[in-house]
Parts: sequence; structure tokens; C-alpha cells
Amino acid sequence: MSGNKEESEVEVKSVFIGAGCNRLVNNVSWGASDLVSFGAQNAVAISCPKTAQILTTLPGHKASVNCTHWIPSTKFAFKAKQLDRHYLLSGDTDGVIILWELTLADKKWRQVLQLPQSHKKGVTCITGIMVSETDAIFASTSSDGTVYIWELVLPSAGGECKLSCLETLFVGSKPMVALSLAELPGNSGQMVLAMGGLDNKVHLYCGERTGKFVHACDLKAHTDWIRSLDFSLPICNDEAKSILLVSSSQDKGIRIWKMTLRGSLTNNQGTYRKEEISLASYIEGPVLVAGSSSYQISLESLLIGHEDWVYSVEWQPPSITSVEETTYHQPQSILSASMDKTMMIWQPERKTGIWMNVVTVGELSHSALGFYGGHWSPDGNAILAHGYGGAFHLWKNVGVDVDHWQPQKVPSGHFAAVTDIAWARSGEYMVSVSLDQTTRIFAPWQNSASLTDKESWHEIARPQIHGHDINCVAIIQGKGNHRFVGGADEKVARVFEAPLSFLKTLNLATCQKSSFPENLQVDVQILGANMSALGLSQKPIYVNTVQETPERNGNDGLDTLESIPDAVPVVFTEPPIEDQLAYHTLWPESHKLYGHGNELFSLSCDHEGKLVASSCKAQSAMVAEIWLWQVGSWKAVGRLQAHSLTVTQMEFSRDDSMLLAVSRDRQFSVFTIKRTGTDDVSYQLLARQEAHKRIIWSCSWNPFGHQFATGSRDKTVKIWAVEQESSVKQMMTLPQFSSSVTALSWVGIDRQSNHGLLAVGMENGLIELWSLTINKSAAATLAVRFDTSLCHVSSVNRLSWRNPEKSEECRRMQLASCGADQCVRVFDVITK
Repeated sequence: MSGNKEESEVEVKSVFIGAGCNRLVNNVSWGASDLVSFGAQNAVAISCPKTAQILTTLPGHKASVNCTHWIPSTKFAFKAKQLDRHYLLSGDTDGVIILWELTLADKKWRQVLQLPQSHKKGVTCITGIMVSETDAIFASTSSDGTVYIWELVLPSAGGECKLSCLETLFVGSKPMVALSLAELPGNSGQMVLAMGGLDNKVHLYCGERTGKFVHACDLKAHTDWIRSLDFSLPICNDEAKSILLVSSSQDKGIRIWKMTLRGSLTNNQGTYRKEEISLASYIEGPVLVAGSSSYQISLESLLIGHEDWVYSVEWQPPSITSVEETTYHQPQSILSASMDKTMMIWQPERKTGIWMNVVTVGELSHSALGFYGGHWSPDGNAILAHGYGGAFHLWKNVGVDVDHWQPQKVPSGHFAAVTDIAWARSGEYMVSVSLDQTTRIFAPWQNSASLTDKESWHEIARPQIHGHDINCVAIIQGKGNHRFVGGADEKVARVFEAPLSFLKTLNLATCQKSSFPENLQVDVQILGANMSALGLSQKPIYVNTVQETPERNGNDGLDTLESIPDAVPVVFTEPPIEDQLAYHTLWPESHKLYGHGNELFSLSCDHEGKLVASSCKAQSAMVAEIWLWQVGSWKAVGRLQAHSLTVTQMEFSRDDSMLLAVSRDRQFSVFTIKRTGTDDVSYQLLARQEAHKRIIWSCSWNPFGHQFATGSRDKTVKIWAVEQESSVKQMMTLPQFSSSVTALSWVGIDRQSNHGLLAVGMENGLIELWSLTINKSAAATLAVRFDTSLCHVSSVNRLSWRNPEKSEECRRMQLASCGADQCVRVFDVITK
């Protein structure tokens, strides 16, 4: 998994990826491989619903990924039994579509090709069908008003895919946003393409597998944009071969259309029509002519139940009926997902044939803010939704005789750029903050249930859900309860303290290995926190208070924007799901730190847990000063002036005697910090120097001495040494990097030889580890270049080593990274 093979000093493995889903319709696809694909910023993420883990991210797109589609999808799982390779299509906002290949045997991915003909604007939908075991047809649509239809011939043994464009359709000024393909019943070799979009009609095109699709007819009934279309596989009953098309719209309605091969109706027309008219509202529509066959289209049913736009509809995947696995049965069952925060399963009643809503999930969720799409698992026993908050929601049917849908664990993460990360003081968990206005805690959850399973990482709390983008975070070191300081796009920094519910959950997750032992937790009187209506301050819930139901503005519990449900802090015995994370895991805010004149930009805490340094966005020397805060009393005890523009990062030296700061003004500054009494702090500017030709983004101290590294937009990393506590001289410059250096983190490996590893993160998402040995001079060699499949696909915003003080003892260390691609990553770094 590590980069260059000849550099075998260090091995790197991916341990965890946390990422949210791009908030778009058609972004998610569940494949016959039982893996789920989705776009996370410019990457295609692949997750496994069974383990609730993101397995990998695929780099290749240069713009945000809009839609993904598996070939074969769950609908064709019955045809995919012999396939040893599965394929995935992904489209982005630049109009580019990439084809990926997954080899099932070794779970290896590769980029096969980029489609030669790109759309001029963003891709909005991709759909594909398997016409044989080696032949797939797929179509893509875009906001540029074109629809492309392609044939993909899959290699039978070890060869390459063959791709050919069958047809290009121009649909005019009102683009299509939903597509579905099907083979018409009756072995005619004809195919039908349904498309819907901004003109409220369903357009049907017919064509052969060789190409040339012609417009056949329109279905007019919906009164708003059409958002989703899906054909069933042929349904055979009484010789009448028919397929069903389901359509959903922003008019909140779902319609089922039936397409029946004409001629087969003539044999038993009397009885057949009589039965239909009496029960289902059989409304005859147009006749679709395809080649020598014609098909009668009729409106089979109108499903009303959702209270908001219906973004997706999908037929339940077919089940295999024969032992030879050649025949299949198409279940009469449809899954719909809507902005009204619910997913529904619709099925016809046994006696009357009238379609009814049989299952509704998600309606109690205050957190979802609506669903963008819903998907069936290949076996039809689980359903997955993705929502407005970039989050997944999974329900599994655990009932034996009757249906019983239970929520399940899912992978989770931020749905915007992750700006900062910090490890807990003993490394039990990691805190991340993001422009999605949330602070999240990720931790390895020890699987006590099965001793064979290794620990798996999950999001275990969401301490802050805010009304501003969050830029920086610092965990308070030292003894006592867990605390952190967060800085957002506002002038105040906020201090948070762990509530009792979190401490007990952490004990369970770490099997009692917490750094804040239970005998000290008795002093914690706060159980959890409630969110305020504006989403800014979080109020504590005390242990001994009786839960009263507060008056809700006298509006008798009407669901207004201001009414936020009361949090119910509980101790989790397994990783919490989205509904619980969104409300019940908040931390109470204990202090606000007022002082800065602009939005907070960076924070740092010393290693003893006595001082916190903060900086804000600045364009003048007055505003660019660094404030020092005393932990506990939270008084401002210093204002350090050295820079004229924003201070981008600060770090205390390992012995806490110095504070290093780097800035947009291309300078670094080093202050000496002395504690004169219990409360007083004295500080002095030791050195300030213009160090780079462009913005300095990052800095990091050598854990074993007073040397430090600075990284800049000028693509260089420089190593400096503080001499005799009086001046700073440059020791060396590492060879030029391929991209701006945006993150640095130095960890010590051997104190005697003053040897360590410097992690370097770049604007292009790549990460490198450099081996540094500091004596009278500095020596540096590239230890490992991370494989691109392990790296971020956009700028690395922060790198941080777990438990750096223990790094000398163990050969296996962990490095965390976060980036603009919405991802939080943890790597195992094994030194040979």
C-alpha cells in the first residue's frame, strides 16, 4: 500500500476514512457487488454497508462528483454471478465521465478510461442496463441539454473494455435530469429510454442495440419537474408481457405506467380488461411503436403519500427463483425517498391490486432535513437513504415473519472541507472541525462482542453543531476532564467540556482505557447539552434536573423552525447512528473568549495544558496579534505582536518555552514564553524573519529540540534552528515539492540520534514522509511517498500524529489528516 517500492524504510496502510456524501440527487449507487459508491467532493468513495466503513476513495476527477452508477447495478445482480469484475461510472460538474474497474478477487480498483465525449456542463444522471453477461448499455444526461447513449462490451477474459457511442440526443433548452433504460418485452431486440426533467413530461425514445434512438411518445401527467424514473424488469402474467415504469416528481406524486405488448391483449381481452377497469384506474395513454411491435401505455396507479418533492423511486431488485439461477421474479415493490424526511415502500394489495404504502421510515428524524435518494440492497432486505446533511441512513428488515425495519450503523463524515483536526491527549479519539459547521469526534471502537474483529473506527459524538463555519480547534492538554476550544467565522472562541454521557460512552468504546478515569468522573455534574434555536450557544443539561417539558412559545407544539427537540443524552453501548449524533451528543459550552476583532483562524494549546494561543483573519498588524489565554480562569494574559497579516498556524515547542507562529506575510516569529507566577506570563519576541517567497501555511517543532520546519505556497519546506535562545538560522531546504505545502507534522523516533519523521501535506492532496536527522547539520531523505489511492484529492489542511510522546517505543504509529475533500483519514505508519 505504500508508495515507491524502493523506499522500504516505512510502510503505510489506510486505517480509516470518514467522509460525507455530496448533497445531490443521483449521487449514490448500490451495486450488485454489495458496495455503495458516492461522490465526496472530487473523489468517488466506496463504502461497505455491512461494516459501515469507507473502504477507499478513487482519485481522478478534477471537479465535484455529481453522480455514480454501478454496472451491474442491484437490478442486474442475478446476471452478475459469473462476473469477476464489476464496473462503476462517475460523472462530475465539468461534464467528465470516468469508467472504473473493480476486480472482485483482490478488491483492487483501476481507472479504465475517461469517456472520449464529455458533456459541456455538469452530468446530472447516469443509468445503465446489462443486456447480456458481457454487454451493457448506458446513458448519461447533463444540464447542457444532451443525452449520450453508449455501449460497453465487458472483457470475457483479461481483455480490455470496448466502448462505443450509439447515439447523441439533443433535448432542447429544458434539460433532462432523470433517465431509465429497459429492453422492451417480447424479444424484439428493441430498447426504450425514458427521460424526464424540467418540462414536466416523460419522453420515451426507442431504438435498437445498434443505435439510432427515435422519439416515440410523451407521457403527460406530472405538474412539476420530473426527478426520478425507473423501469421494472418484464413482468409475465397470463401471456401478457409488460414492463412498468415508475416516475416521481416535485409535484409530490408518484405514477406507475404500464407498457404492454399489443397483440397479447387480444386473446383474453374481455376478462383482462374487465378485471382491470373495475379495480385499478386503468387510463389508456399513447401507443408506443418500436420496430415491428407496438405497446399500449396506460397509467397503472397514482401514489399519493409524500408531503414534499419526491426525489427518487426505485423498483426492488429481482430475486432468483430457480435453483439454476436462470429465472428471476420481479417483486411488485417500489422504494421512494422524499424531501419530507421519509422513505416509503409501496406494494399492491393482494386482493384488490391497489398500490398502498406498506412501510414508512425516517419520519421521526429531525436531523435529516429531507432525503435526496433511496436505494435497495441487492437482496431487498435493506434500504439506504442519503440526506441533506451529507449523511446516510440505513434500515434493515430484521423481522422473521413480519417486516420489522431497524436503523443500522453507516459510515459518516463531514459534507464540506475539513479545516482542522486534533487528537485527545492520550489519543483515545480525534476531533475534527469543518466548514459544514459541525465538530465531530471519531474513535476506534473496540469490538468486545467478537474477539476476532479488530477495532473499527466510527463517529462517536458531534460535540458542536454551529451556525458558522468552523476553522480551527485545539484540545486542552493536561489533567482533568476532556476540553477543547473551537474557533469559527466569528470573533469569539468557545470552550467546550465533555459531559458525563460522553465520558461513559468513551469508557465503553475504549474498554476502560480512558485518560480521565471513572473515579474522577463523579465530579462531572453535566449530563449533556441542548442546542439553541439559532444554533450558536449550547446549554448544559445537569445530572440532577428533572426533565421538564419547556413551553414552546405557546404554539401548541407546532413544528416551527425555532422548535428544536430536547436532547436526551444517553450512554451508547455501540457506535451511534445519525439521528442520535445530530441531537443527543452535544457538549456544553463553558466559556466564550472575547478579544479578537475578526473571525478566528487558528488555535494552539501548550503541552502542559496551561495556555491557549489564538489568532484571527487580519490585514493589519493591530488585528494580527496573537492572544494568549490562561486555561481555567480563561483570562487574556498576553497579546503578541509580530505579524501584519493573518497568522496561519501556531505551535508551542515540546518544552513549552517557545511559541512559533507563521503568517500570510511570509514571515515566521518565535516568542519565548516564561511563567513567572501562578497567573503571570512573560513573553518576548526572540526572532522574526521573512522565510519564504509566498504565504507560509504551516509549521512544526522537532519534538527533541528547538528546530522547526515551515511549509509554504512556494512549494518548499525549510528547516530552522533556534541558537542559544537568541537567534534563528536556516539549516536546510528540502527539495522542491510538486505543489504548495499546506500541512506539516514532525514526530520523534529516536531521541539519541535526534531522528524523526516529518509528514508533509500538499495542495494537490498528496502526502510524503521525510526522514530527518538533526545534528550540527540536518540530513533529510524521502522515507515514503503515499500512494495516490491513499491520499486526499484536494488540499491537505492539517496533519497530526497520534500519541507523539510514545512514538519512540513503538514501530507502528498513526498519522491523521484532513482535507478540502471532506475526508478525515487515519494511516498506520510502520517503521522497519
